[in-house]
Amino acid sequence: MERSYIFLFNLATKYLFPDLKVIIEHSYHKSLYGRFKDYIPTIEDLSKIEEKMREIAEEDIPIKKEVHSRESAIKLFEERQEEDKIGLLKYYTGKEVILYHIDDYYEYSYLPVVPSTGYLKTFALKLYQPGFLIILPEDKDINKVAEFKEVVKLFQAFYEYKNWLNILGLNNVSSLNSAIENGEISEIIKVAEALHEKKIAQIADEICSRLPDLKLVLIAGPSSAGKTTFTKRLQIQLKVNGIKPIVIEMDDYFLPPQEVARDEYGNYDFDSPNALNINMLAEHLNILMNGGEVELPKYNFQKKRSERSGRYIKIDKNSLLVMEGIHALNPQITPEIPGYMKYHIFVSALTHLNLDNQNRVPTTDARLIRRMVRDSIFRGHGVLDSIRQWPSVRRAEDLYIFPNQEKADAMFNSALVYEFSVLKNFIEPILKAIPPYYREYPEVKRILDILSHFIPLSPTEVPMTSILREFIGGSSFVY
Repeated sequence: MERSYIFLFNLATKYLFPDLKVIIEHSYHKSLYGRFKDYIPTIEDLSKIEEKMREIAEEDIPIKKEVHSRESAIKLFEERQEEDKIGLLKYYTGKEVILYHIDDYYEYSYLPVVPSTGYLKTFALKLYQPGFLIILPEDKDINKVAEFKEVVKLFQAFYEYKNWLNILGLNNVSSLNSAIENGEISEIIKVAEALHEKKIAQIADEICSRLPDLKLVLIAGPSSAGKTTFTKRLQIQLKVNGIKPIVIEMDDYFLPPQEVARDEYGNYDFDSPNALNINMLAEHLNILMNGGEVELPKYNFQKKRSERSGRYIKIDKNSLLVMEGIHALNPQITPEIPGYMKYHIFVSALTHLNLDNQNRVPTTDARLIRRMVRDSIFRGHGVLDSIRQWPSVRRAEDLYIFPNQEKADAMFNSALVYEFSVLKNFIEPILKAIPPYYREYPEVKRILDILSHFIPLSPTEVPMTSILREFIGGSSFVY
């Protein structure tokens, strides 16, 4: 539905402020954040636009769908001087271009739009300087506007990535494709990776500034965010500062299946923090914090049980515990350790490079595509399995992981501006071979439609320490 609400917002803006250009940048807690090019809106501006949107919705105007050739679509947008869409369609590899319109107002969308404006009555607009928010309906009740909750650190992470894009000289997929075509991508890759390394170094410096009181670094984040590679690179930066990091993998504290509660579907809920042996973990952390020594467990995923590892650890004056896992920021995991002894890091992949001014790439798609590539290369899972599991993964993230992201002392955005172009080489041929009779095919087609806007990029220039190597292979790190 969000693409349809963007259409409605753009149409209302076009009627009221025909000279303004709308740019939708990213999702933001059940809403969309956008701005106007070279114009900061007022509350009165948004009130007028919202009133117009509701008027159009009440009229229930049909939104017509037209199929164009790439050439005719480009010509149409040339007449309207919409450079972002002209550039996007220049590199588009699809056989046909779907346009949606009301009267003479046209938009390109790779996602379907509702049949008429009467479907779009549940929304709210909010001034959020220097732009605005389109607050969307609740997922479970499309007749109720979602409650907006400000997630400051998340927004700051998006803002930081936007600054990175400015440094790289990129503003949409068209500019990325142009850089690949013109042989400029090598420099962009180097700068993008250097920005990652600089951010990791800054986090390591801040951690060291809190010593000697700080004893435990906690690293959390959703599936396929690149937590493992981030942790390994952070270890290097800590060592540069003279600190010896000791890593604890939270996955080694899993309970055996018979001790794990089942979810509402009857499956073992290994995504819940209660799937961990929290008592053993708390006991080990307490011993370590008091100068003692513990033998870490090792979870055997084949036998589904915890075993002895023979690995004994102890904290000395130059060492620091680093614990990585999806639930590391959950307060029930480390309740007995005072806050001043802990440093929380949240790692996620927050894609910001959109297709054009209105067609964005959902932030979760980078992680889904990473997961599909990794599962097919290293875990023997088909992409259909990855797609089937994804709703359950996302459900667990919304329940257990994202609610804790604001507890982070630092957020690290693992997204790389060039990664879709590299991942396309690995996943597109597999997805194209999937027949349309599978129930997962609509999701397969949606991902293929996204990838059809990217020029493929050889992985040869991806550095061996890049987070992307965690998913495509060839990393210099051992996983």
